Amino acid sequence: MLKEINEAVAYLQKRGITSPEVGVILGTGLGNRFVEEIQSPVIINYNSIPYFPISTVEYHKGRLIYGTLKGKKVLAMQGRFHYYEGYSLQQVTMPVRVMKLLGIEYLLISNAAGNLNTKWKKGQLMMLNDHINLLPDNPLRGENYDLFGPRFPDMSAPYSPLLNKKLKQLARKLKIKLNEGVYVAMQGPNLETRAEYRFLRLIGADAVGMSTVPEVIVANHMGLPCCAISVLTDDCDPDNLKPVNIEEIVKVAAKAEPQLTKLYINLIKEL
Repeated sequence: MLKEINEAVAYLQKRGITSPEVGVILGTGLGNRFVEEIQSPVIINYNSIPYFPISTVEYHKGRLIYGTLKGKKVLAMQGRFHYYEGYSLQQVTMPVRVMKLLGIEYLLISNAAGNLNTKWKKGQLMMLNDHINLLPDNPLRGENYDLFGPRFPDMSAPYSPLLNKKLKQLARKLKIKLNEGVYVAMQGPNLETRAEYRFLRLIGADAVGMSTVPEVIVANHMGLPCCAISVLTDDCDPDNLKPVNIEEIVKVAAKAEPQLTKLYINLIKEL
């Protein structure tokens, strides 16, 4: 793994990605508006990067975009990878390790998630303050490389208190409703049953998705401060559950994207 990561880093450095300060992972149905704000972009398709996974999900474009945003050098992933696509969690999280070795100092993550909290509504945003990992694997399983981090990394504060504090301040300033809660990661790709939604609510989850947690584990392993925001794309109330499809999820995500973009652009400006 170490050899593959180093080769990917060397390739990207040769393509001009030499001094990124902020890394961004853009989730399902998100990212078009954010990417449009990046100045003088260098665009590299995932399939040209040595050992990089290839995004197979329809709404993930599968490219790295490097440029300037609010005076900062930003490296954005337009499209991520998921365990349900058949990748190992080491493959899913490889880009986080690559971005850290390239030089990023902060990682900003977004995702589309199901809303488990009946006090909230779909289309709103939720800032993650903690998570529950129900994926059947861990990206740190196997040999540990001391270069990346310790064998047993602490996860008492997986989401940077500093970044979360700034996000809450910005949300108030920009008059954007920003809920705060716990995200639970499931394997997917199917959505959950009514009984499963009841279980997830019972164990303390406010939103459910199929990503983010592996990247956050690896970011913490490498000492990389991170934050994450979910766009709540469908209501997962087991007592009033309605069928949902990916087209509806993407439509809701796109509608909420301007608020998410505004939050992250202003956060980058303050870093």
